[in-house]
Amino acid sequence: MLQYEELLLKLDGLKPEIYDLANALNLERCRQDLAELELKSAAPDFWDDMEAAQSVLQRIAGLKETISKYEGLVNSFNDALTLIQLADEEGDESLLGECTAAVNQVEKEFEKQRLATLLTGEFDSKNAIMTFHAGAGGTEAQDWAEMLYRMYTRWAERHGYQYKVLDYLDGDEAGIKSASILITGLNAYGYLKSEAGVHRLVRVSPFDASGRRHTSFAAVEVVPEIDDSIEVEIRPEDIKVDTYRSGGAGGQHVNKTESAVRITHIPTGIVVACQNERSQHQNREVAMKMLKSKLIEIKEREHYEKIEDIKGNQSQIAWGSQIRSYVFMPYTLVKDHRTGFENGNINAVMDGDLDGFIDAYLKAAANGELKNN
Repeated sequence: MLQYEELLLKLDGLKPEIYDLANALNLERCRQDLAELELKSAAPDFWDDMEAAQSVLQRIAGLKETISKYEGLVNSFNDALTLIQLADEEGDESLLGECTAAVNQVEKEFEKQRLATLLTGEFDSKNAIMTFHAGAGGTEAQDWAEMLYRMYTRWAERHGYQYKVLDYLDGDEAGIKSASILITGLNAYGYLKSEAGVHRLVRVSPFDASGRRHTSFAAVEVVPEIDDSIEVEIRPEDIKVDTYRSGGAGGQHVNKTESAVRITHIPTGIVVACQNERSQHQNREVAMKMLKSKLIEIKEREHYEKIEDIKGNQSQIAWGSQIRSYVFMPYTLVKDHRTGFENGNINAVMDGDLDGFIDAYLKAAANGELKNN
């Protein structure tokens, strides 16, 4: 049948690309690294350094996921090929829909894994720390910041990533003034780095009794979580440490002591905070890790040779022009101004359907096609 022949041609065209993908993913190296790390994890002193052990286990999980996904893609390809060949031989038209769906799924999964090969940055495989800041505009902007917070936590859940609240400052009447979360999983930073910048909202405000249309802004910062294997020297005299009482959403460990910690890096003006660990010491450790991550990210992005060279005005870098607009009224549309990618289903986007935007960014960045905001 002609339809089955067309499907077979599609698979035939995909076959060499799927096998090339194994080289792009460096699959053999992944298997070697996995074997070495599993051997390391079996050592008697493996758990002596808890943080290092957790890092190894996370790397093992990531390698297993990469290998498993590729092997799953190959199996799906072979299953689809077998199904189409049998259906074609028997002239069974009733299987056409199933065969078409099988081929579409192979194409979709191949494209998804191909995009992962674009994540070649030094920190792309790392966990991501996301921080949300409400812009000027009071309650309306604070509500928008919380909507973005929800959107990215939904995205994380869709992709099997875990997230942990590090800091959360409630808004005056609704929403949040700021919040920070850690999203853990392979390539979390590689995918989410595209989301850093100012996000613009246009809607009829639920806080305006006159029903007028409002424009609000919120900023999203994204930095990779830096582990102790990367040395970052921060002089004690360059930081100011404040303590305060924990509060806000996610504060199951909120207590009556000043366990929350806020650290200001004086040379750059960067401020980080953590309140959701069980003790002031733990909150300080996490806050210092966040500070190191932000300094490293700025250093890499701006090509500074040393952390000490970073100037104070870099602390405002996240507050540049908007990267994306979310319009609820008079029409519904989400548009990325760097890639031109659009999605009219704004409810799906706010529920975490961001893959189209992230994929478009990765492709445009790889091809040098990103537009100025």
